[in-house]
Amino acid sequence: MTESEFGIFQERQRGSFIRLRTMIWLRWFAIVGQLAAITLAQKLYNLQLELGLCYLAVGVSIVGNLIAIFVFPENKRLNEAENFLMVLFDLLQLCFLLYLTGGLHNPFTILVLGPVIVSATIMTLRSTIIIGATALTLVTLMVFFHLPLRTEQGFIMRIADVFVFGQWIAITIAVVFLSLYARQITEEMNSMGDAVVATQMALSRTQMLNNLGGVVAAAAHELGTPLATIKLTSAELIEELSDQPDLQEDARLIREQANRCRDILQSMGRAGKQDLQIRSAPLMEVIREAAEPHLSRGKDVLIEPHGTEEDFDPPLALRRPEIIHGLRNLIQNAVDFARATVWVEAHWTENTVSIRILDDGPGYPTNMLGRIGDPFVRNRKTDRDRKARPEYEGMGLGLFIAKTLLQRSGAELSFANGGDRNNVSTQRRGAIVEVVWPRDAIVPPSLPKGEGIGENPSFQL
Repeated sequence: MTESEFGIFQERQRGSFIRLRTMIWLRWFAIVGQLAAITLAQKLYNLQLELGLCYLAVGVSIVGNLIAIFVFPENKRLNEAENFLMVLFDLLQLCFLLYLTGGLHNPFTILVLGPVIVSATIMTLRSTIIIGATALTLVTLMVFFHLPLRTEQGFIMRIADVFVFGQWIAITIAVVFLSLYARQITEEMNSMGDAVVATQMALSRTQMLNNLGGVVAAAAHELGTPLATIKLTSAELIEELSDQPDLQEDARLIREQANRCRDILQSMGRAGKQDLQIRSAPLMEVIREAAEPHLSRGKDVLIEPHGTEEDFDPPLALRRPEIIHGLRNLIQNAVDFARATVWVEAHWTENTVSIRILDDGPGYPTNMLGRIGDPFVRNRKTDRDRKARPEYEGMGLGLFIAKTLLQRSGAELSFANGGDRNNVSTQRRGAIVEVVWPRDAIVPPSLPKGEGIGENPSFQL
C-alpha cells in the first residue's frame, strides 16, 4: 500500500469506529445540562426567556435520541456521513439555544467548542473544516443577532462591547487552536497504532513461516512409514504378477511414484529441519541471511567481521525472526539510498555484540535525524530525490518496524550520518545505523555436550 492509498484508507476509516450509543449518551448529558441551565435561569435568577422556543430546541434533541434508540441497534457504528450530520445537528441546536439566550452575552457560548473538537477527533479533514467554519460563522452572527437576556423587571443584561469582541476573538482562536491540537494528537495516536499493527503483522508472518518449516519436517517424518509400506507391497506384487504384464506394469508405476514421494519428502524434511532445529548460527551467517534478498540489487553489500584480539571467531547468534527481519529492513534502507556500496560491520566483545550498517549515500536529512524510527515520517522530496529514487514513497514504516523488532530482541539503536563522525572513512560518509545488544541477549547459552536437538529421522527405502 502506497502512502497516498494509506492516507485515503485512514481518512475513510477515521469516523467509522464510533458507536451510535456513545453519541446518544453524550447527547443525553447535553440535554440534561441544557434543561438544568434553562430551569435555573428562570427559577433562580428570574430571567425572562423564550421558554417555548427553548424547550422546542431541547425537545428536538430528545426526539432525535429516542428515534435513534428505537430504530437502530445499540452496536451500530456510525459512518463518516452519519457522524457529520449528528455533530452538525448538535452544533446548530446549541447555537439556536444561545441565540435565544443572549448570544455572546451568554457565558455558555464556550460550549460551541464541543462539537468542533469532536469533529477534529473522529472525522476527516473536510468534515472538520466544515464544522469549524459553521461554528465560527454562527458565533459571528450571534454578535449582531440574538434575543437579549431580560430580568423580571425588564432590564436587558449585557456585557460591554469590548468584552463581546474579546469573547468572539477568544472563541475564534480556541476553535482553530483546539481543532488543530485535537486532530494532531489523534493522528499521532492513530499512526502509532497502525504502525504497531504493521509491525505485528510482519513478525507474525515470519513466525508463521518458521512454524511451517516445523510442520513440513513433522509431515515428512510421519509419512515415511506408510510410503515404505506402499513400496514394499508394490515390490511383492511385481514378483507375483510376472504372468500378468499389464498388472505388473501398474505395480511398477506405484513403486516409481512411491520413490518420487520419498524424494520429495526427504527434501522437504531437510528444509523443515533447518527451520525447526537451527535456532542459532554464526553471527556472520545470520547477517548474510538478513542481507540475502538485497545482494543482487546492483549495489555491493560487504559484510565485515571486527572481533577482539582475544576472540576473533564470530559468536553464535540467535536466528530469531525479529532479529533477521529487523536487520533486513535496515539493510534494505541502506541499499535503497546507497550510491554503490553498503558496509555491514559486525563487532563483538565480552559484553556486547553490535552491528553497524553504513552506506555511501547522501545520509539522513539533518532535520529528520531526531525523528528517525517514528512511524509515518514524511520528508518533502526534492526533484533530485525523485529522479534518484522515483519509485520510493516511504512513510517511515520500514525503519519503525525494524526499530521495534530489534528493540524487542533487547537491542538499542542509534542513527547518525558518517559526515558527523571523525572515525569513519571518507567512503562511508552516508547514513549509519548501529544496533547494540548485550551479549547474553543475542548469543545463545552454550549447551552441555549431548543436549542438543537430535536428528529428525527420515525413512530410507
